[in-house]
Amino acid sequence: MASSADSAPTNIPVRDGPPSQPDGQLPNFIVERNLLFEELKKKYDDAVAAKPRNPITVSLTAGPDNITEISATAWETTPGQLLKHVAKVIASEAVVAKVNGEVWDLTRPLEADCAVSYLSSKDPEGRAVFWHSAAHVLGEACEHQFGCMLSHGPPTNMGFFYDMAMREGDAVKETDRPALEALAKKFFKEKQPFERVEIAKEDLRKLFGYSKYKMHYIEKFVPDGGSTTVYRNGSLVDLCTGPHIQNTKQISAFKIMGNSSAYFLGDQANDSLQRISGVAFPKNDQMKEWLTYLEEAKKRDHQLIGKNQKLFWFSPLSPGSPFFLPHGTRIFNAIQAMLREQYWMRGYDEVHSPLMYDAQLWKTSGHWDHYQEDMFRVPLKHTHGAAPDASAASGPDASKDANKPADKDGENAEVAKLEQERLFALKPMNCPGHALMFASEERSYRSLPWRVADFSVLHRNEASGALTGLTRVRKFQQDDAHIFCTIDQVTDELRGLFKFMTHVYTMFGFPFKLKLSTRPDSYMGKLSDWDAAEDRLKKALQEFKGDDWVINPGDGAFYGPKIDVTVHDALGREFQCATIQLDFQLPQNFNLLYRTNESTADRAKGEGEEEGDIPSGMARPVMIHRAVIGSFERFMGILIEHFAGKWPFWLSPRQVMVIPIMKDAEDYAREVRDILHDAKLYADVDVSGNTLQKKIRAAQLAQYNFVMVVGAEEIEKRAVNIRNRDDPSSQQKGAMIDLDDVVKRLVELKAERRLANSI
Repeated sequence: MASSADSAPTNIPVRDGPPSQPDGQLPNFIVERNLLFEELKKKYDDAVAAKPRNPITVSLTAGPDNITEISATAWETTPGQLLKHVAKVIASEAVVAKVNGEVWDLTRPLEADCAVSYLSSKDPEGRAVFWHSAAHVLGEACEHQFGCMLSHGPPTNMGFFYDMAMREGDAVKETDRPALEALAKKFFKEKQPFERVEIAKEDLRKLFGYSKYKMHYIEKFVPDGGSTTVYRNGSLVDLCTGPHIQNTKQISAFKIMGNSSAYFLGDQANDSLQRISGVAFPKNDQMKEWLTYLEEAKKRDHQLIGKNQKLFWFSPLSPGSPFFLPHGTRIFNAIQAMLREQYWMRGYDEVHSPLMYDAQLWKTSGHWDHYQEDMFRVPLKHTHGAAPDASAASGPDASKDANKPADKDGENAEVAKLEQERLFALKPMNCPGHALMFASEERSYRSLPWRVADFSVLHRNEASGALTGLTRVRKFQQDDAHIFCTIDQVTDELRGLFKFMTHVYTMFGFPFKLKLSTRPDSYMGKLSDWDAAEDRLKKALQEFKGDDWVINPGDGAFYGPKIDVTVHDALGREFQCATIQLDFQLPQNFNLLYRTNESTADRAKGEGEEEGDIPSGMARPVMIHRAVIGSFERFMGILIEHFAGKWPFWLSPRQVMVIPIMKDAEDYAREVRDILHDAKLYADVDVSGNTLQKKIRAAQLAQYNFVMVVGAEEIEKRAVNIRNRDDPSSQQKGAMIDLDDVVKRLVELKAERRLANSI
């Protein structure tokens, strides 16, 4: 397997797999690793001891609505030591601290004036830290039991896992689980502390030179001359950014949930590793609750429901690309129709943009440097003409140039020289294409904001091992939109987006949370642009939610900070859907301009623009990227599990089943079905030879919202006997309702898009 470990210094051995060792004895690479760690830890501890012990002030969240000022000492006082100043319920459940918004080990010394609060394992961030720590204990147990080489072991939404390379021919078996659990429980009782040490890259190479897997992460993520952290618990020394819980005694309940094979980095061209999954909690009753929750989640599995309800299908001939079947397409179209109505009301223009672009476009936008590994490349042979410069096709004169007559003689003379293979790529997002559309004609401040929406198909080259039902796919569509506006319009546009988002999520019954993802290390553009963008998003969040939002440091897009929105489904699980990104970079990369009102030209220039960057009388627009539901595919997967396949009427692909009591009522049943169909309702009729009870039961299992039973009395009165799926009192007897009246009520119910299934 090729990896960046190949670039490691030649004096550091990089072995291909775990060596054999006598039973009950740790492999030499573990012993040697831990001896070197002791030396490096002493070096780090000495460096920390030399830090100045200056007095600092800690703003400590000691309880609900209780913040107190505490005097402390830099490089000495730890968040764990401050637990004596907080409420007992907080102190007893704390697993990790937050220092100035950053998760922080309870045992890691504070370094300067700061704000400190605490998280329990019930908080999403605290739970992730707890599960990450349990993953390290699992890794330690695996090294003891198998003498394996560990790859990585992250927390997930459902627990944690660790991937590892076994000796050739070995694999983890289900019968190995009890021994692994027993080892882990032994380590819990040992109260092993999690020790954090910062180590330079050259020493990391020595420490983990035995493993090409660890070396891959070191070479890829640690810059030359830089450093990162390593944690030790018991005999395990692991490359890890942390943080972790204080010690293993905090873990009381632990269970291995499964084992499987997995490719390194999710790429089938790489080594096949063994993956062991688990879950852990501070208390045994939490484990019982979790197992109950898993049973409910299993019933709601969108892949199972999708198969049973015939909503979507996958083919090995197009991995990661769902086929939406007729009933799944009905749901897809209902969501899209709702969004189109909102676009009409909120002043959006819908467009369709190309599926494929020359690589030059992605180089201009910056995606080629930051995203090309996740793009599908399409080489086109014998293309006439060289790739155009995407940034040149912009500005007020772009459309004039585009309309110039072609110089045929000159063009033909150049064909022989320019005929070559040009590299294209399927688009993974719409923003560069929309930038081209903005630049295709002269724009004025009077035409802004321009809100442009696009449901085009997108493709991202996800690793095959990462593909999961509808939640991780390669082909997808988004409710993608971009708003081109002036600096002065940004605040109002953000307000409008918050209202839009709130309206949509309320319609589906989703509570939501917001977080601001700030500048990443590999950002594009000027720092002043980033500071301006982040400041505006902070002010918008403060106005919309007060203090009810969090900062997610360093997780912004490479071209701008973003607001990420997570919804909570019926089981309390979090899913990220909406995103709002403020972008000063793409308008600069594509040289996007609009004509200003001359009297306000100076005010209209973009934040961070230097004098002379743009012509007089022109200004640079701001570009707001936004999606509310995000990927239709992923959102439908979330909805299937949120509703457990019991669709609200307006979304339901099976709204009404009409059932005749006897043969003579079949024609009337078909007439009722046709009338409902003409009213644009999804109705079916069951004229099978089954009994009435079996027909009704089949309709209930198929999750039809309403069952209409018709017989002689209903024919005579031009009525139906209607049963409501969500009203148990109507299941046995039903209610007689005039046919015209029931059609009117159902049409109204669909138009109102209510969650309640009542008429």
